[in-house]
Amino acid sequence: MKRRLLLALASVVGLSGMDAALAQTPPNKVFRFVPHANLTVLDPIWTTAYVTRNHAYMIYDTLFSEDAKGAIKPQMVDSYQVSKDELTWTFKLRSGLEFHDGKPVTSADVVASLKRWASRDAMGGILATFITAYETPDANTFKIVLNQPCGIMLDALGKASSNVPFIMPARIAATPGTEQIKEHIGSGPFVFKPDEFKPGALVVYTRNAKYKSRTEAPSGVAGGRPVNFDRVEWVIIRDPQTQFNALKAGEVDMVEQPSFEQYETLKKTEGIKVEDFSPAGLQFIMRFNHLHAPFNNVKIRQAAMVAMGQQAYINTQVGVPALGRLCRSMYPCGTTYGDEDTGYFTGVANPAKAKQMLQDAGYDGTPVLLMRPTDLASIAKLPLVAKQQLEAAGFKVDFQQMDWATLLARRAKKDAPANGGWSAFLTAWTAGDISSPLTIQMFNAKGQNGWFGWQDEPRLEYLKNRFARTVKPAEKKEIASEIQRVAFETATHAPLGQYQSPTAIRSNVSGILQTPGIPVMWNIKKN
Repeated sequence: MKRRLLLALASVVGLSGMDAALAQTPPNKVFRFVPHANLTVLDPIWTTAYVTRNHAYMIYDTLFSEDAKGAIKPQMVDSYQVSKDELTWTFKLRSGLEFHDGKPVTSADVVASLKRWASRDAMGGILATFITAYETPDANTFKIVLNQPCGIMLDALGKASSNVPFIMPARIAATPGTEQIKEHIGSGPFVFKPDEFKPGALVVYTRNAKYKSRTEAPSGVAGGRPVNFDRVEWVIIRDPQTQFNALKAGEVDMVEQPSFEQYETLKKTEGIKVEDFSPAGLQFIMRFNHLHAPFNNVKIRQAAMVAMGQQAYINTQVGVPALGRLCRSMYPCGTTYGDEDTGYFTGVANPAKAKQMLQDAGYDGTPVLLMRPTDLASIAKLPLVAKQQLEAAGFKVDFQQMDWATLLARRAKKDAPANGGWSAFLTAWTAGDISSPLTIQMFNAKGQNGWFGWQDEPRLEYLKNRFARTVKPAEKKEIASEIQRVAFETATHAPLGQYQSPTAIRSNVSGILQTPGIPVMWNIKKN
């Protein structure tokens, strides 16, 4: 069985090298994981793609982390204090923190990393508006000086999902946010092996023997990060049936996102168990390009919203009633700010009304260039539904299929659709990323400097800053609802239903942690 997997990889990675690596590593000390997507971008702030975030959790560490109950806990930070006027935050790093290149982690590394992160992350950008200065009194101390009290400091520094303020050496963090980093060195529990990295086939990490774990029990992505494997291999297998066969045969230990069609079979297959490490679930969304026709017209975006019906997405992409639910809110239903007071958006397709709205908006037949990732089973069917619903409402659709890596590269282009750009794409977000107005990337409305889609809406930015400045829960909830109303009014994006996406693992695997949708590789054991 193992030999079959090796032979499958041999054509890409070279059989002799694979055999040599395995010969040096006892079977119980290697963990093989099938990620949901191919890893093509290694820079943790360059994209919000989860596969990049997951890679970053392997090799980098964070100042604070989120536990299983959503509380923010110190991680690299040992202690902190806030001045009486709440304008100066002083942080002390834990002693003995070391990067993979053998150099100590210093306050200068922290400041450089935070500045780079804030240059691209929506929440980091909001935090930056409060900051007047960073200070580094010594190698283990850094201070953040504010222009006014800030209610999101720890939430921002402990942000668990895309984009995460991971800490890297200052010399690497000096790379402008407009350029990708070329070295991938952190202080986290695993070391990335660039010499064994084979895009489209294999990503390899080894245990960081010098990693200084916290002593607290692991919880969420907080606490200790005990590593029980000398080597972790991400084996890139895109075909769902091949994934299933490899897992059944024991050739891999975990498949992050098996196809929904295999859910019932997996539950009944000997040697396999199904677990959900993200109990809060995920949400499907459709994002519009606000720069170019036809979706640079808000009335046309609203017409598209009315054309969208969530049930079809749940039925087609998920297909398992127990795993899907309707939810009109842009914040996941069941979370703090979940609110189904959504005005004209009902979540039920109304092609007749959408067609009339389209006519009233003066739609001239400009095609909607809709991108579909053919190799990402977890969302590959969504564009098929979108095409059908848009065409039923009178839109012309230019349907273009590509792999996920190509889609990620194309969605970063601001060119017109006819010149290599796009009109809309569909994706999914974990609840942890969309439970607050400050973490929803689609609410980044800074135009050309915002998130893919590049909406320019000062009202959203103003309301987010109001949200960041208040500490009263009731007031936060009120502002969050107002933000959602503006988001629907301006049609930032369409929420297309909520769902669960369990993972499949071998029965001899234990220690999978409940996280905000992040498949962490620490705390896991093989019996």
